[in-house]
Amino acid sequence: KMLGRVLCTVLFVGAFPSPAEASQGHISVVLLGATGDLAKKYLWQGLFQLYMDQVSSGHSFTFHGAALAALEPGQRLMFDVLKKLSCPPDEAPNRCAVLKDQFLKLSQYHQLKTAENYTALSREIEALLRQEGLKEAGRIFYFSVPPFAYTEIARHINSSCRPPAGAWLRVVLEKPFGHDLQSAQQLAAELAGFFREEEMYRVDHYLGKQAVAHILPFRDQNRQLLDPIWNQHHVERVEVVLKETVDAKGRTSFYEQYGVIRDVLQNHLTEALMFLLMELPANVSSAQEVVQHKLQAFQSLWGLERSSAVLGQYQAYDSQVQEELQEARGHVSTTPTFAGVLIRSDSLRWEGVPFLLTSGKALDERVGYARVLFKNRAYCTQSGTLRDAGHSQCKPKQIIFHFGHGALNTPAVLVSRNLFQPVMPKDSWKEAEARSDLHVFGQPLSDFYMYSPVKERDAYSVLISHIYHGRKDFFITTENLLASWAFWTPLLDSTSRQPPRLYPGGVENQHLLDFEMVSGGVAFTLAEPAELLNPGGQMPSDFRAIQSKFRQSPLVSAWAEDLISQLASDMEEAAVRSVARSGQFHLALSGGSSPVVLFQRLARHHYSFPWKHTHVWLVDERCVPLTDSESNFLGLHRHLLQHVRVPYFNIHPMPVHLHRRLCVEEDRGAELYAKDIAALVANASFDLVLLGVGTDGHTASLFPRSESGLEGAPTVVLTESPVKPHQRMSLSLPLINRARQVFVLVLGKGKHDITTLLSRVGHEPSKWPISGVSPSSGQLVWYVDYEALLG
Repeated sequence: KMLGRVLCTVLFVGAFPSPAEASQGHISVVLLGATGDLAKKYLWQGLFQLYMDQVSSGHSFTFHGAALAALEPGQRLMFDVLKKLSCPPDEAPNRCAVLKDQFLKLSQYHQLKTAENYTALSREIEALLRQEGLKEAGRIFYFSVPPFAYTEIARHINSSCRPPAGAWLRVVLEKPFGHDLQSAQQLAAELAGFFREEEMYRVDHYLGKQAVAHILPFRDQNRQLLDPIWNQHHVERVEVVLKETVDAKGRTSFYEQYGVIRDVLQNHLTEALMFLLMELPANVSSAQEVVQHKLQAFQSLWGLERSSAVLGQYQAYDSQVQEELQEARGHVSTTPTFAGVLIRSDSLRWEGVPFLLTSGKALDERVGYARVLFKNRAYCTQSGTLRDAGHSQCKPKQIIFHFGHGALNTPAVLVSRNLFQPVMPKDSWKEAEARSDLHVFGQPLSDFYMYSPVKERDAYSVLISHIYHGRKDFFITTENLLASWAFWTPLLDSTSRQPPRLYPGGVENQHLLDFEMVSGGVAFTLAEPAELLNPGGQMPSDFRAIQSKFRQSPLVSAWAEDLISQLASDMEEAAVRSVARSGQFHLALSGGSSPVVLFQRLARHHYSFPWKHTHVWLVDERCVPLTDSESNFLGLHRHLLQHVRVPYFNIHPMPVHLHRRLCVEEDRGAELYAKDIAALVANASFDLVLLGVGTDGHTASLFPRSESGLEGAPTVVLTESPVKPHQRMSLSLPLINRARQVFVLVLGKGKHDITTLLSRVGHEPSKWPISGVSPSSGQLVWYVDYEALLG
């Protein structure tokens, strides 16, 4: 009768409503990992805060701490934590004492190790509710355990610990959610076998930080003031920063697996960035609308490459790794503990605006913020001493969402007085007193309208409250998670072998980690001093492109990023030569995923490319509308054409969509494209054709055992793909072989088997269409990265 005794006591002190209201429903909260660090530091306090906030809500509660430890030691550890729980300063001491006592009585420990343990817990909850005559409203399972344990626990909950029909289940998951796209997909697929999407709440505790959580409401409440200036014409740059003074000591095992990008940038800083970058939903409280707008924002981002980031590592990290992980004395870690990353969007709103994400350990201060810095077109003739400093149009104009710590030591929203006075919700944010002794980014606080929360709340308390209320917009959905990993994984792959810059740590870093934007990427401003280099610690530079032969043709091979750099340079050289010779350059490009990084490289780094004299053709196209995400032309447009100045009449998409239908033979789309080529391309001989290779040996949209396109007269043909979308349009092999130059790009481990096979086979286009590529009077060059070549 434990619950009954508690209800009676609390009813007596007036903390509960009437018994009729109290029986609205019961919520059981199960905290897995109840004796771990996170539970001790934040989660039990968050659950106690939930209880204090909701004790009069009409729901009754029980709290079940669970871990692998046996009953007696586990119970002792858990209650040692519970006895130290505290109330907010504004809570009356008498009420605090009663509520804490009740919370302890409503909390119990369970060993959850086997399937039988989970069954027993479920029966215990059901028996307790029967005794008290209560209906079950729902169950919350909080996974404060390592991710490798998720699947087994999920299986047990699903099979024997779900609440009865009519009651909800909410499963709370802590990061890390994988370490790259593939592992995140695998974990997501496993969990999807046990829980529905609406039942899962993935926690990123930054979404519970009051300043981060207020970014979207701030934009919404100040729409009229922000709409005219929240764009590329007015914003100079956006910074999202999390600096820490602590190092990774004691956590090197975790850090060696994850590093600063996975630990902080891929999740916390990316989420804050999305709130700034995404289009504002009509209803910012709608979880579905917020997620859809976030996904659209991810779609608009340029892909990251090695030059998008600068990486550092504090000098003591190596010795800490050696000591904690028992590594050999000469062990050299390339794990970054500092990163600065440049992100760009091709959306109409943000095109050309740099977004800088920065985080690191062993830095000079502990602070977190998101800062929107506006362009300043003003020139003030009055001297600075005479004009009103706060409202002067010549002062920097910015909006700062201050997450915490730093000089302010509080969550805050700051808006330059020479911008506008913002609308802020008076019930939750108050205008702070301007302190003359404090400065933010070199400006006195008197230059800002500054607001801080009426009541500061810990991030976990905020999120636990949102879980209770079913507010999904403060959590990471599966789609959101995979979009983030898809964005960050290429950078993680391309920098995995890159030695980070060493820095001493703390205030001694001076200007060593300062970086600047150069050539579409970022680079450290200062050269690395020789005395900081770890003797023998530098990795050999094996990124040099090597020249050799593949299938009797020239081969260029290197690590992927250097290979793309070489290919882009060779393409520019071919274009310049062609324009000098004939006044124009006819370039035929393949679609698919492999050339995306090449297109981005050309757009960002090759400003001398003669785009004005270039005709862009397609090698092949899927039979879908040009606005479809599967369209090769849409990919080409998104990653290259919209960023360079190709005259629109020099762009030649394949006519796959005629008379409101797709690739119908009577519409003669293939013939139309062939006529265009014959009319514009001298001798129907392209200056350069870029091809890829499929794992089955197909090239363009010419597939093994293809009935058309491998020989004969037609220069453009309709073909059939073994995978959807099946219908394709493609240049024929004879037309490709009339080109002056053909470049074949092959990237990634997934292409290793076909690359090995192609190195051995002869001219058999019916089996492997790529083997039929052999320009009659031109040159064929293979660009194959080390992973495809060597596996």
